[in-house]
Amino acid sequence: MRVARPGARRAAPRRVLRERRQGRRRGGHPGPRRRRLLRGALGRGAARAQRVLAGQTGSHRGARRAAPRRQPLRADRVGRGVRARRRAPQRPRRPDRASFYTSGKASNETAFVYQLFARSFGTNNLPDCSNMCHESSGDALHETIGVGKGSVTLDDVHEAELIVVMGQNPGTNHPRMLSALEVAKRNGARIVSINPLREPSTMRFKNPQKPRGVIGKGTELADLHVPVRINGDLALFQAIGKALVEAHDRGEEVLDDDFIAGHTVGFERWADHVRSLDPDVVRRATGLDEATVGAVVEEFKRSRRTVICWAMGITQHKNAVATIKEIVNVALAQGNIGERGAGLCPVRGHSNVQGDRTMGIWERSPDWFLDRVDAEFSITSPREHGLDTIATIEALRDGHLDVFFAMGGNFVSAAPDTAVVEEAMGNAALTVHVATKLNRSHLAHGRTALILPPLGRSEKDMTGGQLQRITVEDSMSAVHASRGPLEPASEMLRSEVDIVCSLALATLGEDHVVPWDAMRRDYTEIRKRIGRVVPGCDGYEELVDRPGGFTLPHPPRDSRTFPTPQGKAVFSPSPLEVLEVPEGHLLLQTLRSHDQFNTTIYGLDDRYRGVTGGRRVVFVHPTDLREAGLADGDHVDLVSVWGGVERRVHDFRVVPYDQPRGCAAAYYPETNPLVPLDHMADGSRQPASKSVVIRLVPRGGQS
Repeated sequence: MRVARPGARRAAPRRVLRERRQGRRRGGHPGPRRRRLLRGALGRGAARAQRVLAGQTGSHRGARRAAPRRQPLRADRVGRGVRARRRAPQRPRRPDRASFYTSGKASNETAFVYQLFARSFGTNNLPDCSNMCHESSGDALHETIGVGKGSVTLDDVHEAELIVVMGQNPGTNHPRMLSALEVAKRNGARIVSINPLREPSTMRFKNPQKPRGVIGKGTELADLHVPVRINGDLALFQAIGKALVEAHDRGEEVLDDDFIAGHTVGFERWADHVRSLDPDVVRRATGLDEATVGAVVEEFKRSRRTVICWAMGITQHKNAVATIKEIVNVALAQGNIGERGAGLCPVRGHSNVQGDRTMGIWERSPDWFLDRVDAEFSITSPREHGLDTIATIEALRDGHLDVFFAMGGNFVSAAPDTAVVEEAMGNAALTVHVATKLNRSHLAHGRTALILPPLGRSEKDMTGGQLQRITVEDSMSAVHASRGPLEPASEMLRSEVDIVCSLALATLGEDHVVPWDAMRRDYTEIRKRIGRVVPGCDGYEELVDRPGGFTLPHPPRDSRTFPTPQGKAVFSPSPLEVLEVPEGHLLLQTLRSHDQFNTTIYGLDDRYRGVTGGRRVVFVHPTDLREAGLADGDHVDLVSVWGGVERRVHDFRVVPYDQPRGCAAAYYPETNPLVPLDHMADGSRQPASKSVVIRLVPRGGQS
C-alpha cells in the first residue's frame, strides 16, 4: 500500500486495473464468467428449493456440503418455498415473520409491485436502504415542512447565491453533483464546505468531459472550508441561528419577516432558544474558533438565495434528526424555501432510493396511502407498522423472522455490526436475494438460500414479448423513463418485475385479486395503477413520455404550502449536548473511497486522498498520532466498546490527514463491525456510523 499527498495521482497496480476492467464489464455487458456464475447460482438455488419443498432442509452446514444438480429455477418454485415457510406445520406462522428489504436500485415499477406483494402477503415489513442513509432527513423534513424530500430542483442549484455542502464529499459520493456546482460557480455562487476533512474534490473540480477540465486548472469550488469537529454540525447551525437572530434584533435585514409571519409557527420559541446559546459550548462541540464561525455567518447574511446540501455525514449521528431540523430552522428564518435558487437538498446516492419510498417502500406508510392501495386493488393492507432495517436484524437475531427477501443491495455489508448481522442471517429458514452481481451478503444466508439473478437496468427487457421501459426518481423529485440497450447476459434472466409478479402468483395463488399476470406482461398496467395510487402521478404513463420526464409536485417548493398538522412550516428548538470523548480515544467517521460506490469496491485507490493499493487505512490528525506515539505508516487495530462489549478490526495503517484534533476517518464496510447495532439516531433509528468512539491499539498491543 502506498500513501501520497492528498490529491496526488499515482499509477494503479496492474491487478487493480484488471479488477477495474472486469468491474466495468460486469456493470455493462457481462462476459462469459458472469454467465457461468449466473447458471451456477440458478442451479444451486433449484436444488435447495427442491429440498425445502420436500421437507429435507437439513442443517446449515449440511446444505453447503450437498452437491446440487444444476438446472434453471422457476419462480413458482421459489413462491411455493416462501409460502411453505409461512405455513410450515411444525409451529404457527404469520406473514410478519417475513421481511422484504429493498435496495435503491429497484425501479419505480419494481418497487410498486414489491410493496404490493408484501402487503398482499400480509406484512408491512419493508425495510430499505433509506433506513441506513437518509431516514433522518425524511423524519426531520416530514416534521418541519410536511414533505420528507428536498425542496430544490437542479435549476435552483445553478441559480443559488450561496451553496452550503455539508457532510458529504461530492467527488467520491455524488460526482454528478460536481457538474452542478461548477455551473453554479460560473454563475457567481459562493460555496461553503462544512466537513471535518478537507476534501480536494470539493476545493477544485476538473471536469473530465470538458477540455478545460482535462488540460486546464479546472474550477475552484469552495470559497470557505469549515473543518467542523465530528458531530459538531448541530452546534454550528445553532450558532448561525443565534447570530442571525441577534443581527435581526439590531435591525439588520437578515431574516424574512413576511415569510416567518405568514408561513411558519414557533419562531419566537426557537429564537429565544438560540439567543441563550453558550459560545463556549459551541467552541467545544465544533472545534471552531469565533472567527471561523463568524465567517460562515457572514456568508449567510450576504446571501438572499441559499441552497443547503447534506448527506450521510449529517444523517448518521445520534442527534441527526435534531441537526437537520436546525438546518431547516435557518432556512425558514431567511425564507429560503419556495424561492427560486434556494432550498433544502438532501443528496442521495442510489439511483432510485427516493423513488422507492414514493412508491410505498416504507415500513411506516401512512394510512391514507394504504387506503388508496386497498381501494385500487381490493385488498386489505395491514395497518400495524412493520420492521425497519435495525428491527429486521434484531428479529433475525432473536429468531422472530423466518424469511428474509432482498430486492438488490448488499445488506450484510451495508448494515452496522457486521458480525451480529452475519450470525442473524444464519437464523433464517429462507433467504432470497434478487441480485445482478454476487456479493458478501450471499455468503451469510439462511438454512435455505436462493439467489435470483435478474436483468440489469442496462439490458433489454422483452418481458411479455415487447420492449419494456422502467422509471426512476432522483433526489430532486424528477422522474424519467429508460430502456436497456444491451442484449441480456443470459436467456434465463427475467426482469425484477417479472420475478416479483411471478412470486406473488405462486405464493398467493392464480386466483388472487391483484392482476399480477397482466402487470408482469405489460408495465404500462403498473404505471396506470401508480397514477391512481401515488399522489402527483395522475397520467403517469403520459408524463414520462415527455422529453426529460417530469417533476413531482412539492407543495413547500411549488406554493409555499406546508402539509404539517399545523398547516405551516415548524421551527424546532433542540437541546445541544457536546459529544465527549474519553482521553486516549478518537471519534471515528466511516466513509467511502474514490474507487467505491456504496458497498461496491472497484479498486484499491483513493486518488483524491492520496491512497493507492490498499483500503485498510485510518486518517488521523498528525498531532494526535504523535501524542499516541505513532508515526505515518504504523499499523494499528481499531477498537470500539459499547455496552461492555469490545469490537475490533485489525491491521489498519495510520495516515496523517488534515482534520480536527480528536477525529479519525476510515473506509466502510471494513469498519462497519465497529458500529454497534443499537448505536443509532434518535427518532429515525438510522445507524450512527459517523460518530463512533474508538481507540488505536498498536499491532501486538493488548490495551
